Amino acid sequence: MLPEPMSDYHKNIVVTATALAALTIAIGAFGAHGLKQLVPSEEVASFETGVRYQMYHVLALFVIGLARPIGHDTKVWVFRIFLLAIVLFSGSIYLLALRSVLPIDVGFLGPITPIGGLLFIVGWLKLGYEIRKLK
Repeated sequence: MLPEPMSDYHKNIVVTATALAALTIAIGAFGAHGLKQLVPSEEVASFETGVRYQMYHVLALFVIGLARPIGHDTKVWVFRIFLLAIVLFSGSIYLLALRSVLPIDVGFLGPITPIGGLLFIVGWLKLGYEIRKLK
C-alpha cells in the first residue's frame, strides 16, 4: 500500500520548517562566534535564548507538518501562531541583544517579547486542545 500523499499546504509547512531550521543554525552560529566580540555576555545569553526557542518551535512545525492525525485547520492555525511567535519573541530578542551596536534605538521592542512568548503558549494550547478532540 502506498503512503497517502502530503497536501501542498502541509508540504509547505515542512519545507518552511526546514528553511527556518537552516536559518536558525546560521543565527545560532553568529551568536556563538560573532556576537561575543560585539556585545556583553548577558546579551549573548539572551540571544541564545531566542535561538533556542526558535529551534524548538521550528522542530515542532516540522513534526506538525508531517503528523497525519492533526487536521488541516489545526496545522494552519498552529503554523501561523508559531511563525508570528518566532518573529515577535526571537526576533525582538535578537534585536534587543544587538541594541548596543544598532544605529537605531530598539528599546521599544521590550514589550513585544512577552507577546511572542504568549503566542507560543497559545499555539501549544491550540494544538493540545485539537489533539484532545481527535477520535
